[in-house]
Amino acid sequence: MTLRYLTALAAAAVTATSAFAQNTALTERIAKLSQQQEAKVVAWRRDLHEHPELGNQETRTAALVAEHLRKLGLEVQTGVARTGVVALLKGGKPGPVVALRADMDGLPVTESNNLPFASKARTQYNGQEVGVMHACGHDTHVAMLLGAAEVLVQMRQELAGTVKFIFQPAEEGSLPGQEGGARLMVKEGVLQNPKVDAIFGLHIQAQTEVGKLSYRPGGEMASSDVFNIKVKGKSAHGAYPWLAVDPVVTAAQIILGLQTIVSRQAELTEDAVVLTVGMVHGGVRNNIIPEQVELTGTIRCLNKEMQQNVWAAVRRTATNIAESAGATAEVDIVNYAPITYNDPRLTAQMVPSLNRAAGAANVSVQKAVTGAEDFAFYQEKVPGVFVFVGGMPKGKNPADTAPHHTAGFFVDESGLTLGVRTLVTLATDYLAAGKK
Repeated sequence: MTLRYLTALAAAAVTATSAFAQNTALTERIAKLSQQQEAKVVAWRRDLHEHPELGNQETRTAALVAEHLRKLGLEVQTGVARTGVVALLKGGKPGPVVALRADMDGLPVTESNNLPFASKARTQYNGQEVGVMHACGHDTHVAMLLGAAEVLVQMRQELAGTVKFIFQPAEEGSLPGQEGGARLMVKEGVLQNPKVDAIFGLHIQAQTEVGKLSYRPGGEMASSDVFNIKVKGKSAHGAYPWLAVDPVVTAAQIILGLQTIVSRQAELTEDAVVLTVGMVHGGVRNNIIPEQVELTGTIRCLNKEMQQNVWAAVRRTATNIAESAGATAEVDIVNYAPITYNDPRLTAQMVPSLNRAAGAANVSVQKAVTGAEDFAFYQEKVPGVFVFVGGMPKGKNPADTAPHHTAGFFVDESGLTLGVRTLVTLATDYLAAGKK
């Protein structure tokens, strides 16, 4: 072993030790600053939880967010994609641009939790009076990102680049006929001026214990497509079915036929596929065969090629079954959200950051999720990573916790500080790597 080699080895060891010490010091500082924001984050979350707003109606939420970001001295833009808020934090050194995103909207769900800050909000939705609730944790997402902004502002001079904070409306969808959410944010240029190099997002998970993070490289959450099938036949008296072309029976056969797309036509060992008929509408009286029956449902895929195959199979199945009965079927399929795809290279780069934020023992690769997230629209334009943060009380059985989108949905607020710490660590580490 030569002296030159030994000298190089020793130098590398000193460098590695120094880098580790710096990382340790930075990790401890981020943890301390994040912990200092806990009371504020919880207070924001409770305020937002008590006053939820549906998609594209988040005016109070947006005003609260914008006011706080301005107090931090950030450049703030409001009215993005109707009610969205975007803010810029320019670091003390040049470097790339990283975006952090939180969604702001609630759901048409009447809360059943007995909490002092439980929602009692009511509104009109699809012609009905409904309750409004943060039944998917978007209130926690906003609070965690506000907390992250507080921490990053305190680290401004050390940041080598720019952080763009995106507070997005309408992730759960807009009212019929309205455009909104991440799709509209992207269309209105949220990833430009300055151009975003990478984006990170978090989602609270009510069935994952507090203190834990999970992620999945590649296809993490499914695409979400809405299909509508209009089965048109010939009306007649219910006592004389031979005079009709019965769209009710034809629709029933189509529903059964659609099930074979998953059970017999999809390569399920490759990726999961879900096809669900959620609504059936037709007829007004027990003894009248109607002229038309309408079927509406959802398609979920984790693979783009499989998604296209399923679309083709739905059209083929519906039209051919209808034709065999002497009826017709008009099939319309609309994509609500693409596949939430965590860029594998960026994911691998940021795993050490997740480990530092939560501790390696608390970070895991999860199974794919057939739920959907419109965060995917950002990932179609720039590399992005979407991470799940535990919100279930320690020691509780996930089977005993209320699922997302239900009246009893509950979040253990002690897990929110980890979300703040994770966002800050992802942003600072990405900017630091970009500088190198």
